[in-house]
Amino acid sequence: MPAEPTDAEFASVAEQFRPELLAHCYRLLGSIHDAEDLVQETYLRAWRAYGTFEGRSSVRRWLYSIATRACLTALETRSRRPLPSGLGAPSDDHRITVAPREPSVPWLQPAPDALFGGDDPAAVVAGRTGVRLAFIAALQFLPARQRAVLTLRDVLAYRTAEVAEMLDTTAAAVDSALRRARARLAEAGSAEDDLAEPVEATRRALLDDYVDAFTRADADALVRLLRADVELEMPPTPTWFTGREAVIGFLGGRVLRGDLWRLTPSRANGQPAVVVHQHAGDGRYEAYGVHVLTLIGSRIARITAFNDPTLVPTFGRTPAYGTDAGAPPSTRRHPSRRPC
Repeated sequence: MPAEPTDAEFASVAEQFRPELLAHCYRLLGSIHDAEDLVQETYLRAWRAYGTFEGRSSVRRWLYSIATRACLTALETRSRRPLPSGLGAPSDDHRITVAPREPSVPWLQPAPDALFGGDDPAAVVAGRTGVRLAFIAALQFLPARQRAVLTLRDVLAYRTAEVAEMLDTTAAAVDSALRRARARLAEAGSAEDDLAEPVEATRRALLDDYVDAFTRADADALVRLLRADVELEMPPTPTWFTGREAVIGFLGGRVLRGDLWRLTPSRANGQPAVVVHQHAGDGRYEAYGVHVLTLIGSRIARITAFNDPTLVPTFGRTPAYGTDAGAPPSTRRHPSRRPC
């Protein structure tokens, strides 16, 4: 029986692919927490089987095969992860009664860009490809196997024969699944559109202005940042709003309060984002969630406010801090892990 590889031997050939495998598992699962668990499981399986790896494919494709099959197995017992916009119609009246939170729904989660690449520019590009929030949300409407085929073919550009081998199926089955997946995404109108995003300097200025307006509870300043057709959704709350009047009415009337919020600029899903802490009333700010902004031109087209405190450490920020600490200090929650 072949000897098990040492950690160093295995890491030298496999560890470089961890960021892009994390992105791949996230696309399939819609949860960054679940994706991290499945990547760890992938590396454990690969480490155990590395002594029998015959090199008939690249290590990268071999790892993607293991990761994809692990995700498909996990999805057999898990529900799709929606956003509120995938469950019902929006409201254009901010005066309505907001539905209570639905913690029982396995909501879609955002993913920090920082996890999708280290110092290697190629790894950053590979990891961040195809992770825009609208695309991940659209994938959730596909059956698991169609989801896998679409990401392997259209995002990662594997050939049909390679995907068939990875999924232990036929080329005809792969082509059929791909046609159905593309058709369903087209029907949903949520495929990767070419959004007219601003240049980096404008994007950064817009994000800074959003942080400033929110922190100062300045609804008038926020109005100037939003498109007329802006949308706001706030998982785990099913209620969501459309139109600048409704969004500003809701935020101004129910959310914006002086000295209540602290926002730290970040990036998630290849988009501008902020990590949010809320004043706890005792001189401390506690983790509240993450906002992901979708931009069109020089305005905000959608605010997806993930009001989930467990996401904050994922974005490298501490769960709580004192008022004398300034911005929320960073944490190191995701060191490179050993395969076992």
